Amino acid sequence: MNLPLSLVLISKVDLSLPRDYYHVTLAAFAMLVCAAIPALLFAMNLVFFRRPGRPWNKRVLPPVSILIPARNEEGSIAAAIESVLASRGVAFELIVLDDASTDRTAEIVRAIAEEDSRVRLESAPELPDGWNGKQHACWVLASLATHDVFCFLDADVRIGPEAIYRMVGELNHVERDEPEMALVSGFPHEETGTFLEDLLLPLIHFVLLGFLPMAGERWSRSSAFAAGCGQFLMVRREPYFATGGHSANPKTMHDGLRLPKLFRRNGFRTGVFDLSHDAECRMYQNAGEVWGGLVKNATEGMASLLRLPVFTVLLLVGQVLPIAMIVVSLQLKYVLPLRLALLALVLGYGIRCFSAWRFRQSWLSVLLNPVGVVVLLLLQWYALLRKLLRLPVEWKLRSYQAQ
Repeated sequence: MNLPLSLVLISKVDLSLPRDYYHVTLAAFAMLVCAAIPALLFAMNLVFFRRPGRPWNKRVLPPVSILIPARNEEGSIAAAIESVLASRGVAFELIVLDDASTDRTAEIVRAIAEEDSRVRLESAPELPDGWNGKQHACWVLASLATHDVFCFLDADVRIGPEAIYRMVGELNHVERDEPEMALVSGFPHEETGTFLEDLLLPLIHFVLLGFLPMAGERWSRSSAFAAGCGQFLMVRREPYFATGGHSANPKTMHDGLRLPKLFRRNGFRTGVFDLSHDAECRMYQNAGEVWGGLVKNATEGMASLLRLPVFTVLLLVGQVLPIAMIVVSLQLKYVLPLRLALLALVLGYGIRCFSAWRFRQSWLSVLLNPVGVVVLLLLQWYALLRKLLRLPVEWKLRSYQAQ
């Protein structure tokens, strides 16, 4: 019986190709898929990850209690306070809680408070057992606040004059026909000064926008889509205390993630925004702080037995291996695998280039994208291993057990 002509042609093509051609092509296709997933999500998320609110237009907004926990922040606290005092468009009080600092933090704040009545210095009570230092400080600050909107601000963040106004407007959905939110947060522009900062910190936006479907974050209350940045969190008083606020997760080291999850589990809406044009922050000063800080955050983020293997496959296959595939395809003279790997590489570098331009990030991180991804994954697996071994995390001269 004669085979159909199409089957004969396919058979001839198959016989003419090297034995490993299809394996190489399939591997290249997998790389393209793993690169396309974050690229597609990144492009879609740009619709939602926008600058918050509206410019100052003299609209009257609710007053805000700006709350800064400070522990050994003599190098940054004055600049943080001065940036807050330059805010316009909204009435506010600024409360700084000195959390057992051993440097000049309290002295600096006290001097500013003497000159400006909007500033108040308070001292933190002794840290209770079972509490993370920052969570306890934020909980104490909330009890001291007098207004119905709280803005928790890290001591190393410097805000622009419209940052508070824009975020309060977003919290109230001024000029937007949408329900009010109970919590909003924003990612500032991250300043960098050392090699490891340049290499790793720009990957924060890549992971956030490349792997979190922000349509779900905006359109649902599911805690699975929770996202936030602990450097700038703004909440309403009533839902904050109704959910337990920072006291609901006293041991957490990652309130930027845990607080939005808590609010969502209780039925409240939350939102995350791009504050890169309205706030800036130098999180770390050296390689040791970068590694320690990211490990601390990883223990409650990506570094879990369920999530990390999936992220590892997606990042390695989509961001690192296409370069190796291009080299192999050129050596073997395989055209289709070469094209697939090149397209994967273009997608990976394309979103990194756009991110560097949009969020004013280091171009060194773009150039060394595969290296940064590998280092990030090593950091995440290191954090997971420490968590599984029940090894403590050190931060701000305090020791915590990873959750």
